[in-house]
Amino acid sequence: MNKNEGYYVQSLKILKRNKLALVCIFIIFFLIIISIFAPVFTSYDPDKQNLSERLLSPGSEHIFGTDEFGRDIFTRCVYGCRISLSVGIISQMIATIIGYALGVSAGYFGKKTDGIISFFIQVFSSVPFLLFAMALMFVLGHGIINLYISLGVLSWAGTAKLIRAKVLQLKNQEYIFSSRLDGASDLHIILKHLLPNCIPTLIITITLGIPSAILSEASLSFLGLGVQSPTASWGSMIASSQTYIRTNTYYSLFPGICIIITVMAFHIIGDGLRDALDPKMRL
Repeated sequence: MNKNEGYYVQSLKILKRNKLALVCIFIIFFLIIISIFAPVFTSYDPDKQNLSERLLSPGSEHIFGTDEFGRDIFTRCVYGCRISLSVGIISQMIATIIGYALGVSAGYFGKKTDGIISFFIQVFSSVPFLLFAMALMFVLGHGIINLYISLGVLSWAGTAKLIRAKVLQLKNQEYIFSSRLDGASDLHIILKHLLPNCIPTLIITITLGIPSAILSEASLSFLGLGVQSPTASWGSMIASSQTYIRTNTYYSLFPGICIIITVMAFHIIGDGLRDALDPKMRL
C-alpha cells in the first residue's frame, strides 16, 4: 500500500466513525435512487392536471396533497429532486473544472498569470452571487441547461482560491524539482503530481458547493428565472404556493422540507469529509 492509499484508508476509517455523516450519506444515496427511479415510487404524472382534485389535503391517495392544478405534490417533489440534484452536481463539476484549471495555473505559473487570475477571483468573489446569477440567467434565458452553465461559471472562484493556495505550497517540493530536472512538462506535473494532492480539497469543495447550488436553483426558480412550469422544481413549487400559504400550508411545507433535508445532509457530509481528509483535523 502506497502513501496515498494509506491516507485514503485512514480517512475512510475516520469518516466511518462519524455516524451523523454516514446517515446523511444514506439520505443522499436514497434521494439519488428516488430521482433515477421516480416512476417506481409514484404512479402519477408530475405535469398532468386534474382540476377536479385541486388543493386536496394530504390523504391516502395523495400523501402530500395536490396543488392548484390537481397535480400530486409528492410526485412533483420526487421529480423536483431530479432537478435539484442534477443542478447541484453538474454545476459543481463545471465549477470544479474551471476552478482547478485557473487555480493551478495561478499557483504554478505565478507572475502575470497569477496576477490576472487573482484579479478575476477577487471580482467573482466580491459580486453578490445571486445577483450575478439573476443577471446571467436573464441574458441566457430560462432552461435547465442554462442553469447548469450559469451556476457552474459563477461558482469557480472559491475552488480556484483554495487550489491556488495548495499549489503554492506544493510547487516547491523536492519531487516537483526532480520532475522538472527529468524533463517533465508542465502539463505532466500538473496532472501527475499536483492533481492527486489537490483531490481532497476538490472533494470537499464539491460536497459543500452542491447545497449552495441547490439553494441558488431554488431561489432562481422561486424568482421565475430558473426552471419554468410545468417542470417540477422545489423552488418553483414554493413560488406557486405563495397564494395558498394561509389556507394550504402543506403546499409549500413539503418542498421546503425537501430543500432543508438535502442541503443539511450535504453540509454534514462536507464537514465529515473535511474532518476525515484534512490532516490537521486528526491532531
